[in-house]
Amino acid sequence: AGYDRKKMGITAKGAWEAVKRHFREMNRDIQTSPFTVVGVGDMSGDVFGNGMLLSPQTRLIAAFDHRDIFIDPDPDVAASMAERERMFALPRSSWQDYDKSKLSEGGVIVSRNQKSITLPPAAAAAIGLGKTTATPVEIMNAILKAAVDLLWFGGIGTYLRASNETNADVGDRANDAIRVTALDVRAKVIGEGANLGVTQRARIEFGMNGGRCNSDAIDNSAGVNCSDVEVNIKIALASAMRKGALARPARNKLLSEMTGEVGGLVLSNNYQQTLALSIARKRGLADIAHQSRFMTALEARGLLNRAVETLPSPAALAEREARGEPLTRAELGVLLAYAKIVLFSDIVASDVPDDPHFERDLLGYFPERMAKKYAAEIDGHRLRREIIARVVANDLVNRGGPSFVNRLQEATGRTAADVVRTFAVVRDGFALPALYKEIDALDNQIDGQVQLDLYQAVSRLIFMTSGWYLKNHAGTAPLGQRIAELQEARKALEPKLASLLPAYSRERIEERRHSLFKGGAPERLAGQLALADLAELIPDIALTARTANADIVAAARAFFAVSDAFRIPRVEEAARAISPPDYYDQLALSRATDTIGAARRGIAVAALTAHAKAADPVAAWLEAGGERVARIRERLQALTEGGDITVSRLSVASGLMSDLTGM
Repeated sequence: AGYDRKKMGITAKGAWEAVKRHFREMNRDIQTSPFTVVGVGDMSGDVFGNGMLLSPQTRLIAAFDHRDIFIDPDPDVAASMAERERMFALPRSSWQDYDKSKLSEGGVIVSRNQKSITLPPAAAAAIGLGKTTATPVEIMNAILKAAVDLLWFGGIGTYLRASNETNADVGDRANDAIRVTALDVRAKVIGEGANLGVTQRARIEFGMNGGRCNSDAIDNSAGVNCSDVEVNIKIALASAMRKGALARPARNKLLSEMTGEVGGLVLSNNYQQTLALSIARKRGLADIAHQSRFMTALEARGLLNRAVETLPSPAALAEREARGEPLTRAELGVLLAYAKIVLFSDIVASDVPDDPHFERDLLGYFPERMAKKYAAEIDGHRLRREIIARVVANDLVNRGGPSFVNRLQEATGRTAADVVRTFAVVRDGFALPALYKEIDALDNQIDGQVQLDLYQAVSRLIFMTSGWYLKNHAGTAPLGQRIAELQEARKALEPKLASLLPAYSRERIEERRHSLFKGGAPERLAGQLALADLAELIPDIALTARTANADIVAAARAFFAVSDAFRIPRVEEAARAISPPDYYDQLALSRATDTIGAARRGIAVAALTAHAKAADPVAAWLEAGGERVARIRERLQALTEGGDITVSRLSVASGLMSDLTGM
């Protein structure tokens, strides 16, 4: 007993998550409105057959496999779907089994063995063929080049190469005559349910020319993931069987009953990793310096060969940056995979999997009913550490992006294990899984790009807060305690945050909330995400309270009073708007904002300790500072209001703020 991948349709369903996301980000819901498809495969195949049954709105215009060519110029959505379902249920169907009476006018099913084929005008027009008599190869060429919404690969063979590749480079001689270049493809989206339907260079070229595709490794990963989950479930249940707590017939029944949940667990990874690519792609050139350094770090560890993985050399990357061309989804997919593989190894080699906090990640890998009933067997799983490492690496890279760990390590000098622990504090301290679910629920409800902006607000919160924890070495207590401290601070501060803010910040937050709400975010979510940039300050406020031995709300009041006195919100807003392409400028910007943040905390602590009994400790501190403080405030005002804020200006501002903390 086990999971029949074809019966589950899991590989196709995983690739379909990718396809749906491509269209969703173009504001099209292919589950509720018709879309056109051409493809490679037939209805007896696992990936092609299952894939062409996943939307009731599929209009399959044309397809071919190793035997036949199928063209249906103007398919009836319901009738063609019913016919595909009938064929899929046949033991060994071919396109010749398709009921020809269900074809639209001009529809044909012909064998590839014919020397020449005469097509009805409607069939030729449907695939963009400029003549009605053609060879099978010419017709298949035209199908691959057809102007449709989706090109779906479900059959064996490589059918697209880059314009600078030869057929010999591809290494699939059987399809040399049929193959076309990425520049010939007029489909908006490519779904690679099958392996190697497209070369990596072709994916990159298609992406650089406005097409939307990932790679086979991203699109069809669900099949392999499903097998991994099945093996790990069976290992845990074998332990229960050895103890006599579970008989084989009961095990088989349980496996069968969990099929749907296993599928759901597997598909959630396809959903999340394609989202990670979308966020990385949307950040575009802003991340290219970090992606470049991540590749260099992998090379230094002997883990990456750019030429083998078709990744750009440092010189090629610099040229692309100058042309304003960020990495494509296909290239980002390679980085995503490497980030997960490397982080997995780093976690297994550390003591992270032994931390009791990660037991929830271990249990979350398994179906809920099994996690409840067989928690002891799961806890004693012989691959327990590896499962935790896999789950946590997946989650962190899916949420943080490919260069997240390397970027934080470079910025803080901390280990990968430190970064992972900090990520867990931020994820669970801010209850981010629940927040992500709320944003996920907006699929097809709001503009696809606006939805990506919502995800980006959470990504920023993760990165900024993780960076703060790592830089401030706030990480010696057990994970559970650190998470509880953050949760307590949030509970005390979040309801009061808006009221504690200076007027300028309050206005900005209200503008952001209104803009998110107008964009379609539900009111409560809009309010929560509008406060995300402030939420990242909560650990800093909590540290201020602890250092000054003050009440957290009083500490927040002082914290924001310092912000207002030195116009820090304007500085932070300007810093967020700057996106220097040069890595060292980015580093200088980060250092400047860190210094300003530390100075704010230092001044707030000084005010709270020296003027604890004053009605307004910060006002008392400013007054005590006299002319020197007044002069620095004037200089900061001149710096932040006299023209555009630059990295140099911010560096000077941070120096001035730093001088104040020595008073």
